[in-house]
Amino acid sequence: MQRLTKKNYKNEFVSKFKGDESGDLSPRQTPGVLYSKAHPSPVPKPKLLAWTENLAQDLGISEPDDEDVAVLAGNKVTTSMQPYAACYAGHQFGNWAGQLGDGRAITLGEWENKGRKWELQLKGAGPTPYSRRADGRAVLRSSVREYLMSEAMHHLGVPTTRALSLISSGEEILRDMFYNGNPEYEPGAIVMRTSPSFLRFGNFEILAARNEINNLQKLVDWTIERFYPHITGENKIIRWYKEVIEKTAGLMVEWQRVGFVHGVMNTDNMSILGQTIDYGPFSFIDDYNPGFTPNTTDLPGRRYAFGNQPSVGYWNLGKLGNALLPLFDQPDELEEAMNFYEEIFWRKYYEMMANKLGLDKVEKEDQLLIAQFEKVLSTVNPDMTIFYQLLTHLPKDLTKDESILNYFKDSFYEFPEESEKNSLLELINNYQNRLKQNTISEKESREKMEKANPRFVLRNYLLHQAIEELEKGESSLFEKLRVALKDPYSKKHDEFFKKRPDWASKKAGCSMLSCSS
Repeated sequence: MQRLTKKNYKNEFVSKFKGDESGDLSPRQTPGVLYSKAHPSPVPKPKLLAWTENLAQDLGISEPDDEDVAVLAGNKVTTSMQPYAACYAGHQFGNWAGQLGDGRAITLGEWENKGRKWELQLKGAGPTPYSRRADGRAVLRSSVREYLMSEAMHHLGVPTTRALSLISSGEEILRDMFYNGNPEYEPGAIVMRTSPSFLRFGNFEILAARNEINNLQKLVDWTIERFYPHITGENKIIRWYKEVIEKTAGLMVEWQRVGFVHGVMNTDNMSILGQTIDYGPFSFIDDYNPGFTPNTTDLPGRRYAFGNQPSVGYWNLGKLGNALLPLFDQPDELEEAMNFYEEIFWRKYYEMMANKLGLDKVEKEDQLLIAQFEKVLSTVNPDMTIFYQLLTHLPKDLTKDESILNYFKDSFYEFPEESEKNSLLELINNYQNRLKQNTISEKESREKMEKANPRFVLRNYLLHQAIEELEKGESSLFEKLRVALKDPYSKKHDEFFKKRPDWASKKAGCSMLSCSS
Protein backbone atom coordinates (compact mmCIF):
# COMPACT_ATOMS: atom_id res chain seq x y z
CA MET A 1 0.00 0.00 0.00
CA GLN A 2 1.30 3.44 -0.93
CA ARG A 3 0.32 6.98 -0.08
CA LEU A 4 -1.03 9.28 -2.77
CA THR A 5 1.69 11.79 -1.94
CA LYS A 6 4.58 9.28 -2.05
CA LYS A 7 3.84 7.54 -5.34
CA ASN A 8 6.00 7.94 -8.44
CA TYR A 9 3.28 8.58 -11.03
CA LYS A 10 3.47 7.49 -14.65
CA ASN A 11 2.59 9.97 -17.40
CA GLU A 12 2.58 7.88 -20.56
CA PHE A 13 -0.19 9.80 -22.35
CA VAL A 14 1.56 13.11 -21.73
CA SER A 15 4.91 11.65 -22.75
CA LYS A 16 3.57 10.08 -25.93
CA PHE A 17 1.57 12.94 -27.41
CA LYS A 18 2.01 16.61 -28.10
CA GLY A 19 0.24 18.95 -25.70
CA ASP A 20 -0.07 22.63 -24.90
CA GLU A 21 2.47 23.02 -22.10
CA SER A 22 1.86 26.74 -21.50
CA GLY A 23 -0.34 26.22 -18.46
CA ASP A 24 -2.64 28.96 -19.75
CA LEU A 25 -6.16 28.17 -18.50
CA SER A 26 -7.98 30.74 -20.63
CA PRO A 27 -10.67 29.22 -22.91
CA ARG A 28 -9.43 28.70 -26.45
CA GLN A 29 -9.13 26.31 -29.35
CA THR A 30 -6.06 24.05 -29.17
CA PRO A 31 -5.38 22.62 -32.62
CA GLY A 32 -2.48 20.24 -33.07
CA VAL A 33 -2.45 18.94 -29.48
CA LEU A 34 -4.22 16.13 -27.62
CA TYR A 35 -4.21 17.82 -24.22
CA SER A 36 -3.36 21.00 -22.37
CA LYS A 37 -1.40 21.31 -19.15
CA ALA A 38 -3.84 22.27 -16.38
CA HIS A 39 -3.12 22.47 -12.67
CA PRO A 40 -6.02 22.13 -10.22
CA SER A 41 -7.16 25.31 -8.48
CA PRO A 42 -6.99 25.14 -4.65
CA VAL A 43 -10.14 25.14 -2.52
CA PRO A 44 -10.49 26.81 0.90
CA LYS A 45 -11.62 24.04 3.26
CA PRO A 46 -11.34 20.52 1.85
CA LYS A 47 -13.02 17.78 3.86
CA LEU A 48 -13.09 14.06 3.08
CA LEU A 49 -16.71 12.93 2.90
CA ALA A 50 -16.16 9.43 1.50
CA TRP A 51 -13.30 7.05 0.70
CA THR A 52 -13.85 3.86 -1.34
CA GLU A 53 -11.91 1.34 0.69
CA ASN A 54 -12.34 -1.69 -1.60
CA LEU A 55 -11.20 0.28 -4.65
CA ALA A 56 -8.24 1.68 -2.71
CA GLN A 57 -7.29 -1.89 -1.76
CA ASP A 58 -7.38 -2.96 -5.41
CA LEU A 59 -5.18 -0.03 -6.41
CA GLY A 60 -2.84 -0.42 -3.44
CA ILE A 61 -3.56 3.07 -2.05
CA SER A 62 -3.28 3.78 1.67
CA GLU A 63 -6.06 5.50 3.59
CA PRO A 64 -5.51 9.24 3.14
CA ASP A 65 -4.01 11.51 5.76
CA ASP A 66 -4.36 15.31 5.64
CA GLU A 67 -1.62 15.64 3.02
CA ASP A 68 -3.32 13.04 0.81
CA VAL A 69 -6.66 14.81 1.21
CA ALA A 70 -4.95 17.88 -0.21
CA VAL A 71 -4.21 15.82 -3.35
CA LEU A 72 -7.82 14.60 -3.53
CA ALA A 73 -9.00 18.21 -3.31
CA GLY A 74 -6.60 19.55 -5.92
CA ASN A 75 -4.70 21.58 -3.34
CA LYS A 76 -1.47 19.60 -3.79
CA VAL A 77 0.26 18.27 -6.89
CA THR A 78 3.26 16.00 -6.33
CA THR A 79 6.49 16.38 -8.27
CA SER A 80 5.90 13.31 -10.47
CA MET A 81 2.36 14.35 -11.51
CA GLN A 82 1.86 16.11 -14.84
CA PRO A 83 -1.79 17.27 -14.65
CA TYR A 84 -3.64 17.83 -17.91
CA ALA A 85 -7.05 18.25 -19.49
CA ALA A 86 -7.73 16.19 -22.61
CA CYS A 87 -8.87 17.74 -25.86
CA TYR A 88 -11.77 16.06 -27.62
CA ALA A 89 -14.89 16.85 -29.61
CA GLY A 90 -18.28 15.22 -29.97
CA HIS A 91 -21.77 15.01 -31.35
CA GLN A 92 -24.23 16.34 -28.79
CA PHE A 93 -27.91 15.44 -29.21
CA GLY A 94 -27.11 14.39 -32.78
CA ASN A 95 -25.31 17.59 -33.79
CA TRP A 96 -21.60 18.22 -34.27
CA ALA A 97 -20.39 20.38 -31.38
CA GLY A 98 -16.76 20.86 -32.35
CA GLN A 99 -14.05 21.11 -29.70
CA LEU A 100 -15.21 20.25 -26.19
CA GLY A 101 -12.52 18.73 -23.95
CA ASP A 102 -12.21 18.25 -20.19
CA GLY A 103 -13.99 21.34 -18.97
CA ARG A 104 -13.97 20.36 -15.30
CA ALA A 105 -11.85 17.23 -15.21
CA ILE A 106 -8.09 17.17 -14.65
CA THR A 107 -6.05 13.97 -14.87
CA LEU A 108 -3.25 14.03 -12.29
CA GLY A 109 -1.29 11.04 -13.52
CA GLU A 110 -1.27 7.27 -13.93
CA TRP A 111 -1.16 5.05 -10.86
CA GLU A 112 0.57 1.69 -11.37
CA ASN A 113 0.11 -1.33 -9.13
CA LYS A 114 1.04 -4.95 -9.87
CA GLY A 115 1.56 -4.23 -13.55
CA ARG A 116 -1.79 -2.48 -14.02
CA LYS A 117 -2.35 1.25 -14.53
CA TRP A 118 -5.23 3.55 -13.65
CA GLU A 119 -5.66 7.19 -14.47
CA LEU A 120 -6.51 9.31 -11.42
CA GLN A 121 -8.74 12.20 -12.40
CA LEU A 122 -10.27 15.03 -10.37
CA LYS A 123 -13.72 16.21 -11.42
CA GLY A 124 -14.57 19.71 -10.26
CA ALA A 125 -11.01 20.85 -9.54
CA GLY A 126 -11.17 24.15 -11.41
CA PRO A 127 -10.96 25.64 -14.89
CA THR A 128 -9.09 24.25 -17.88
CA PRO A 129 -8.67 25.65 -21.40
CA TYR A 130 -11.79 23.62 -22.29
CA SER A 131 -14.08 25.09 -19.62
CA ARG A 132 -15.36 27.66 -22.11
CA ARG A 133 -17.29 30.17 -19.99
CA ALA A 134 -17.69 27.85 -17.01
CA ASP A 135 -15.70 27.69 -13.76
CA GLY A 136 -14.54 24.07 -13.91
CA ARG A 137 -16.14 23.34 -10.54
CA ALA A 138 -18.76 20.79 -9.50
CA VAL A 139 -21.43 21.05 -6.84
CA LEU A 140 -22.11 18.59 -4.04
CA ARG A 141 -25.37 17.54 -5.72
CA SER A 142 -23.75 16.22 -8.90
CA SER A 143 -20.63 14.93 -7.13
CA VAL A 144 -22.61 12.77 -4.70
CA ARG A 145 -24.61 11.40 -7.62
CA GLU A 146 -21.47 10.44 -9.57
CA TYR A 147 -19.69 9.05 -6.51
CA LEU A 148 -22.57 6.80 -5.45
CA MET A 149 -23.84 5.79 -8.87
CA SER A 150 -20.50 4.80 -10.36
CA GLU A 151 -19.92 2.53 -7.37
CA ALA A 152 -23.49 1.20 -7.57
CA MET A 153 -22.98 0.30 -11.22
CA HIS A 154 -19.72 -1.46 -10.40
CA HIS A 155 -21.40 -3.66 -7.81
CA LEU A 156 -24.28 -4.37 -10.20
CA GLY A 157 -21.66 -5.79 -12.57
CA VAL A 158 -21.99 -3.04 -15.19
CA PRO A 159 -18.72 -1.80 -16.76
CA THR A 160 -18.00 1.67 -15.38
CA THR A 161 -15.45 4.20 -14.29
CA ARG A 162 -15.15 4.26 -10.50
CA ALA A 163 -14.91 6.85 -7.74
CA LEU A 164 -12.14 6.76 -5.15
CA SER A 165 -13.11 9.76 -3.01
CA LEU A 166 -15.60 12.54 -2.42
CA ILE A 167 -14.39 15.87 -1.04
CA SER A 168 -16.41 18.89 0.04
CA SER A 169 -14.53 22.00 -1.04
CA GLY A 170 -15.76 24.54 1.51
CA GLU A 171 -16.85 26.98 -1.18
CA GLU A 172 -20.17 27.99 -2.70
CA ILE A 173 -20.75 27.48 -6.43
CA LEU A 174 -23.34 29.42 -8.44
CA ARG A 175 -25.53 27.15 -10.57
CA ASP A 176 -28.76 27.56 -12.54
CA MET A 177 -30.08 24.07 -11.85
CA PHE A 178 -33.07 24.32 -14.21
CA TYR A 179 -31.64 26.75 -16.77
CA ASN A 180 -34.55 29.07 -15.98
CA GLY A 181 -32.65 32.21 -15.07
CA ASN A 182 -32.76 31.60 -11.30
CA PRO A 183 -29.21 30.62 -10.27
CA GLU A 184 -28.47 29.76 -6.66
CA TYR A 185 -25.34 29.06 -4.66
CA GLU A 186 -24.68 25.42 -3.83
CA PRO A 187 -21.88 23.73 -1.84
CA GLY A 188 -18.94 22.65 -3.98
CA ALA A 189 -17.36 19.20 -4.10
CA ILE A 190 -14.70 17.20 -5.96
CA VAL A 191 -14.68 13.53 -6.97
CA MET A 192 -11.53 11.59 -7.74
CA ARG A 193 -12.50 9.03 -10.32
CA THR A 194 -10.43 6.22 -11.77
CA SER A 195 -10.28 4.18 -14.95
CA PRO A 196 -7.60 2.51 -17.06
CA SER A 197 -8.48 5.26 -19.55
CA PHE A 198 -10.91 8.13 -19.99
CA LEU A 199 -10.51 8.13 -23.79
CA ARG A 200 -13.80 8.75 -25.58
CA PHE A 201 -15.05 8.51 -29.13
CA GLY A 202 -14.63 12.28 -29.23
CA ASN A 203 -10.85 12.05 -28.76
CA PHE A 204 -10.69 10.46 -32.21
CA GLU A 205 -13.42 12.59 -33.77
CA ILE A 206 -11.59 15.87 -33.20
CA LEU A 207 -8.39 14.65 -34.84
CA ALA A 208 -10.29 13.53 -37.93
CA ALA A 209 -12.28 16.77 -38.04
CA ARG A 210 -9.06 18.80 -37.89
CA ASN A 211 -7.43 16.55 -40.49
CA GLU A 212 -4.64 15.70 -38.06
CA ILE A 213 -4.21 12.26 -39.56
CA ASN A 214 -0.76 11.64 -38.14
CA ASN A 215 -2.04 12.32 -34.61
CA LEU A 216 -5.08 10.14 -35.31
CA GLN A 217 -2.90 7.24 -36.43
CA LYS A 218 -0.66 7.62 -33.39
CA LEU A 219 -3.62 7.71 -30.98
CA VAL A 220 -5.23 4.63 -32.52
CA ASP A 221 -1.93 2.71 -32.48
CA TRP A 222 -1.27 3.70 -28.85
CA THR A 223 -4.81 2.81 -27.78
CA ILE A 224 -4.51 -0.66 -29.28
CA GLU A 225 -1.05 -1.25 -27.85
CA ARG A 226 -2.00 0.01 -24.38
CA PHE A 227 -5.57 -1.27 -23.90
CA TYR A 228 -5.98 -4.02 -26.52
CA PRO A 229 -2.49 -5.62 -26.48
CA HIS A 230 -3.85 -8.97 -27.69
CA ILE A 231 -4.55 -7.38 -31.09
CA THR A 232 -1.38 -7.82 -33.14
CA GLY A 233 -0.40 -8.38 -36.74
CA GLU A 234 -2.27 -7.08 -39.77
CA ASN A 235 -5.67 -5.37 -39.85
CA LYS A 236 -5.26 -4.24 -36.26
CA ILE A 237 -7.46 -1.16 -36.60
CA ILE A 238 -10.54 -2.94 -37.97
CA ARG A 239 -10.17 -5.73 -35.41
CA TRP A 240 -9.94 -3.12 -32.67
CA TYR A 241 -12.98 -1.28 -33.99
CA LYS A 242 -14.95 -4.53 -33.95
CA GLU A 243 -14.00 -5.06 -30.30
CA VAL A 244 -15.15 -1.53 -29.43
CA ILE A 245 -18.43 -2.34 -31.21
CA GLU A 246 -18.81 -5.54 -29.19
CA LYS A 247 -17.98 -3.83 -25.88
CA THR A 248 -20.43 -1.01 -26.60
CA ALA A 249 -23.20 -3.42 -27.58
CA GLY A 250 -22.57 -5.34 -24.37
CA LEU A 251 -22.75 -2.14 -22.33
CA MET A 252 -26.09 -1.23 -23.89
CA VAL A 253 -27.43 -4.67 -22.94
CA GLU A 254 -26.23 -4.24 -19.36
CA TRP A 255 -27.96 -0.86 -19.09
CA GLN A 256 -31.19 -2.47 -20.31
CA ARG A 257 -30.76 -5.33 -17.82
CA VAL A 258 -30.70 -3.12 -14.74
CA GLY A 259 -32.92 -0.32 -16.07
CA PHE A 260 -30.25 2.38 -16.24
CA VAL A 261 -30.78 5.49 -18.35
CA HIS A 262 -27.62 7.51 -19.01
CA GLY A 263 -29.47 10.63 -20.09
CA VAL A 264 -26.75 12.24 -22.22
CA MET A 265 -25.27 9.71 -24.66
CA ASN A 266 -23.25 12.21 -26.67
CA THR A 267 -20.21 10.77 -28.46
CA ASP A 268 -17.93 12.62 -26.04
CA ASN A 269 -19.56 10.57 -23.26
CA MET A 270 -18.84 7.20 -24.89
CA SER A 271 -15.85 5.28 -23.51
CA ILE A 272 -13.42 3.57 -25.87
CA LEU A 273 -13.27 0.76 -23.26
CA GLY A 274 -17.02 0.16 -23.24
CA GLN A 275 -17.47 1.65 -19.76
CA THR A 276 -20.25 3.80 -18.37
CA ILE A 277 -18.66 7.24 -18.21
CA ASP A 278 -19.72 10.78 -17.20
CA TYR A 279 -22.63 10.50 -14.80
CA GLY A 280 -24.90 13.49 -15.33
CA PRO A 281 -28.71 13.49 -15.49
CA PHE A 282 -28.93 9.69 -15.21
CA SER A 283 -31.64 7.58 -13.58
CA PHE A 284 -32.83 4.06 -13.08
CA ILE A 285 -36.32 3.69 -14.46
CA ASP A 286 -39.01 3.20 -11.83
CA ASP A 287 -42.22 2.45 -13.76
CA TYR A 288 -41.30 0.59 -16.95
CA ASN A 289 -41.42 3.16 -19.72
CA PRO A 290 -39.12 2.85 -22.77
CA GLY A 291 -39.79 6.53 -23.52
CA PHE A 292 -38.45 7.76 -20.19
CA THR A 293 -35.55 10.21 -20.23
CA PRO A 294 -34.23 11.73 -17.00
CA ASN A 295 -32.70 14.71 -18.82
CA THR A 296 -34.76 17.89 -19.15
CA THR A 297 -32.42 18.98 -21.96
CA ASP A 298 -33.50 15.85 -23.89
CA LEU A 299 -37.08 17.08 -24.15
CA PRO A 300 -39.22 16.99 -26.17
CA GLY A 301 -37.35 14.69 -28.57
CA ARG A 302 -36.31 12.07 -25.96
CA ARG A 303 -33.34 11.06 -28.10
CA TYR A 304 -31.66 9.40 -25.12
CA ALA A 305 -34.73 7.69 -23.65
CA PHE A 306 -34.33 4.24 -22.08
CA GLY A 307 -35.62 2.33 -25.10
CA ASN A 308 -33.48 4.31 -27.54
CA GLN A 309 -30.12 3.61 -25.92
CA PRO A 310 -29.17 0.58 -28.06
CA SER A 311 -29.84 2.45 -31.31
CA VAL A 312 -27.97 5.52 -30.05
CA GLY A 313 -25.02 3.28 -29.21
CA TYR A 314 -25.06 2.14 -32.84
CA TRP A 315 -25.28 5.72 -34.12
CA ASN A 316 -22.38 6.81 -31.93
CA LEU A 317 -20.25 3.90 -33.14
CA GLY A 318 -20.97 5.10 -36.66
CA LYS A 319 -19.49 8.47 -35.79
CA LEU A 320 -16.40 6.77 -34.38
CA GLY A 321 -16.17 4.80 -37.63
CA ASN A 322 -16.39 8.03 -39.63
CA ALA A 323 -13.47 9.40 -37.59
CA LEU A 324 -11.40 6.34 -38.50
CA LEU A 325 -12.13 6.61 -42.24
CA PRO A 326 -8.92 8.54 -43.04
CA LEU A 327 -6.92 5.49 -41.91
CA PHE A 328 -8.56 3.24 -44.53
CA ASP A 329 -8.21 3.20 -48.32
CA GLN A 330 -11.76 1.89 -48.67
CA PRO A 331 -14.69 2.37 -46.26
CA ASP A 332 -16.07 -1.13 -46.92
CA GLU A 333 -14.37 -2.74 -43.93
CA LEU A 334 -15.78 -0.17 -41.51
CA GLU A 335 -19.27 -0.49 -42.97
CA GLU A 336 -19.11 -4.29 -42.73
CA ALA A 337 -17.93 -4.05 -39.12
CA MET A 338 -20.89 -1.83 -38.26
CA ASN A 339 -23.24 -4.46 -39.66
CA PHE A 340 -22.13 -6.78 -36.85
CA TYR A 341 -23.54 -4.45 -34.17
CA GLU A 342 -27.13 -5.61 -34.55
CA GLU A 343 -26.12 -9.27 -34.57
CA ILE A 344 -23.93 -8.84 -31.47
CA PHE A 345 -26.51 -6.76 -29.63
CA TRP A 346 -29.37 -9.19 -30.13
CA ARG A 347 -27.24 -12.20 -29.24
CA LYS A 348 -26.16 -10.55 -26.01
CA TYR A 349 -29.65 -9.21 -25.37
CA TYR A 350 -31.31 -12.62 -25.64
CA GLU A 351 -28.63 -14.17 -23.45
CA MET A 352 -29.32 -11.47 -20.86
CA MET A 353 -33.08 -11.94 -21.05
CA ALA A 354 -32.69 -15.70 -20.70
CA ASN A 355 -30.98 -14.98 -17.39
CA LYS A 356 -33.58 -12.44 -16.26
CA LEU A 357 -36.37 -14.91 -17.04
CA GLY A 358 -34.57 -18.06 -15.86
CA LEU A 359 -34.65 -19.79 -19.23
CA ASP A 360 -32.20 -22.50 -20.22
CA LYS A 361 -31.81 -21.02 -23.72
CA VAL A 362 -33.60 -18.76 -26.18
CA GLU A 363 -35.19 -20.32 -29.25
CA LYS A 364 -37.29 -18.50 -31.88
CA GLU A 365 -40.47 -19.05 -29.86
CA ASP A 366 -38.76 -17.59 -26.80
CA GLN A 367 -37.95 -14.43 -28.72
CA LEU A 368 -41.70 -13.95 -29.16
CA LEU A 369 -42.19 -14.41 -25.41
CA ILE A 370 -39.48 -11.84 -24.68
CA ALA A 371 -41.15 -9.42 -27.10
CA GLN A 372 -44.42 -10.06 -25.26
CA PHE A 373 -42.76 -9.14 -21.96
CA GLU A 374 -41.55 -5.88 -23.50
CA LYS A 375 -44.99 -5.04 -24.90
CA VAL A 376 -46.92 -5.85 -21.72
CA LEU A 377 -44.50 -4.10 -19.38
CA SER A 378 -44.56 -1.03 -21.63
CA THR A 379 -48.35 -1.00 -21.30
CA VAL A 380 -48.85 -1.91 -17.64
CA ASN A 381 -45.81 0.15 -16.51
CA PRO A 382 -44.98 -1.78 -13.33
CA ASP A 383 -41.92 -0.92 -11.29
CA MET A 384 -39.20 -2.72 -13.24
CA THR A 385 -37.04 -3.73 -10.29
CA ILE A 386 -39.92 -4.95 -8.15
CA PHE A 387 -41.67 -6.73 -11.04
CA TYR A 388 -38.60 -8.81 -11.89
CA GLN A 389 -37.99 -9.59 -8.24
CA LEU A 390 -41.56 -10.88 -7.93
CA LEU A 391 -41.11 -12.83 -11.15
CA THR A 392 -37.91 -14.37 -9.77
CA HIS A 393 -39.83 -15.78 -6.81
CA LEU A 394 -43.07 -16.55 -8.65
CA PRO A 395 -44.82 -19.45 -6.86
CA LYS A 396 -45.19 -22.50 -9.04
CA ASP A 397 -48.84 -23.06 -8.06
CA LEU A 398 -49.96 -19.48 -8.78
CA THR A 399 -52.54 -20.02 -11.53
CA LYS A 400 -55.75 -18.17 -10.63
CA ASP A 401 -56.21 -14.79 -12.30
CA GLU A 402 -56.94 -12.84 -9.14
CA SER A 403 -54.09 -14.53 -7.32
CA ILE A 404 -51.65 -13.54 -10.06
CA LEU A 405 -52.85 -9.92 -10.10
CA ASN A 406 -52.70 -9.75 -6.33
CA TYR A 407 -49.19 -11.21 -6.35
CA PHE A 408 -47.86 -8.46 -8.65
CA LYS A 409 -49.86 -5.58 -7.13
CA ASP A 410 -46.89 -4.21 -5.18
CA SER A 411 -45.18 -3.45 -8.48
CA PHE A 412 -48.09 -1.41 -9.88
CA TYR A 413 -48.07 2.37 -9.81
CA GLU A 414 -51.62 2.26 -11.17
CA PHE A 415 -53.74 -0.89 -11.12
CA PRO A 416 -54.10 -2.23 -14.69
CA GLU A 417 -57.26 -1.63 -16.67
CA GLU A 418 -59.22 -4.62 -17.95
CA SER A 419 -57.36 -5.03 -21.24
CA GLU A 420 -54.02 -4.57 -19.45
CA LYS A 421 -55.00 -7.18 -16.86
CA ASN A 422 -55.78 -9.68 -19.59
CA SER A 423 -52.47 -9.01 -21.34
CA LEU A 424 -50.54 -9.46 -18.12
CA LEU A 425 -52.37 -12.67 -17.23
CA GLU A 426 -51.75 -14.09 -20.70
CA LEU A 427 -48.07 -13.21 -20.40
CA ILE A 428 -47.65 -14.89 -17.03
CA ASN A 429 -49.53 -17.96 -18.25
CA ASN A 430 -47.27 -18.21 -21.33
CA TYR A 431 -44.22 -17.73 -19.14
CA GLN A 432 -45.25 -20.45 -16.70
CA ASN A 433 -45.82 -22.85 -19.56
CA ARG A 434 -42.38 -22.03 -20.97
CA LEU A 435 -40.71 -22.71 -17.61
CA LYS A 436 -42.12 -26.24 -17.71
CA GLN A 437 -40.02 -26.85 -20.84
CA ASN A 438 -36.75 -25.87 -19.18
CA THR A 439 -33.96 -28.43 -19.29
CA ILE A 440 -32.44 -26.92 -16.13
CA SER A 441 -33.81 -27.39 -12.62
CA GLU A 442 -36.05 -24.88 -10.85
CA LYS A 443 -33.14 -24.12 -8.53
CA GLU A 444 -30.80 -23.38 -11.44
CA SER A 445 -33.45 -21.24 -13.11
CA ARG A 446 -34.00 -19.16 -9.98
CA GLU A 447 -30.27 -18.78 -9.40
CA LYS A 448 -29.89 -17.34 -12.92
CA MET A 449 -32.66 -14.85 -12.18
CA GLU A 450 -31.30 -13.87 -8.79
CA LYS A 451 -27.94 -13.00 -10.37
CA ALA A 452 -29.50 -11.03 -13.24
CA ASN A 453 -32.25 -9.10 -11.43
CA PRO A 454 -31.10 -6.56 -8.83
CA ARG A 455 -33.18 -6.09 -5.71
CA PHE A 456 -31.64 -2.73 -4.81
CA VAL A 457 -31.12 0.06 -7.32
CA LEU A 458 -30.03 3.58 -6.47
CA ARG A 459 -33.22 5.45 -7.25
CA ASN A 460 -33.14 9.19 -7.91
CA TYR A 461 -35.38 10.06 -4.98
CA LEU A 462 -33.01 8.26 -2.59
CA LEU A 463 -30.08 10.16 -4.03
CA HIS A 464 -32.00 13.40 -3.68
CA GLN A 465 -32.82 12.72 -0.04
CA ALA A 466 -29.20 11.83 0.71
CA ILE A 467 -27.99 15.03 -0.95
CA GLU A 468 -30.47 17.16 1.00
CA GLU A 469 -29.26 15.59 4.24
CA LEU A 470 -25.59 16.10 3.36
CA GLU A 471 -26.23 19.74 2.59
CA LYS A 472 -27.53 20.03 6.17
CA GLY A 473 -24.51 18.19 7.59
CA GLU A 474 -26.26 14.85 8.06
CA SER A 475 -24.82 11.70 6.45
CA SER A 476 -26.86 8.76 7.78
CA LEU A 477 -28.79 8.03 4.57
CA PHE A 478 -25.67 8.58 2.47
CA GLU A 479 -23.82 5.97 4.52
CA LYS A 480 -26.75 3.54 4.37
CA LEU A 481 -26.80 3.83 0.59
CA ARG A 482 -23.04 3.29 0.42
CA VAL A 483 -23.53 -0.02 2.24
CA ALA A 484 -26.62 -1.11 0.30
CA LEU A 485 -25.15 -0.51 -3.15
CA LYS A 486 -22.37 -3.01 -2.42
CA ASP A 487 -24.88 -5.87 -2.19
CA PRO A 488 -27.65 -5.12 -4.71
CA TYR A 489 -28.81 -8.70 -5.30
CA SER A 490 -29.56 -9.65 -1.69
CA LYS A 491 -32.49 -9.03 0.65
CA LYS A 492 -30.30 -7.42 3.30
CA HIS A 493 -31.40 -3.88 2.47
CA ASP A 494 -35.12 -4.30 1.94
CA GLU A 495 -35.90 -0.99 3.66
CA PHE A 496 -35.22 0.38 0.16
CA PHE A 497 -37.22 -2.31 -1.65
CA LYS A 498 -40.24 -0.19 -2.45
CA LYS A 499 -41.68 1.86 -5.26
CA ARG A 500 -40.88 5.50 -5.88
CA PRO A 501 -43.25 7.50 -3.64
CA ASP A 502 -45.87 9.70 -5.30
CA TRP A 503 -44.23 12.94 -4.16
CA ALA A 504 -40.97 11.99 -5.88
CA SER A 505 -42.59 11.87 -9.32
CA LYS A 506 -43.20 15.61 -9.09
CA LYS A 507 -40.28 16.93 -7.05
CA ALA A 508 -37.35 18.48 -8.90
CA GLY A 509 -34.25 16.30 -8.82
CA CYS A 510 -36.17 13.10 -8.07
CA SER A 511 -37.46 12.24 -11.53
CA MET A 512 -35.82 14.51 -14.10
CA LEU A 513 -32.68 16.62 -13.94
CA SER A 514 -30.78 19.07 -16.08
CA CYS A 515 -27.13 18.84 -17.14
CA SER A 516 -26.28 21.65 -14.70
CA SER A 517 -23.69 20.59 -12.14
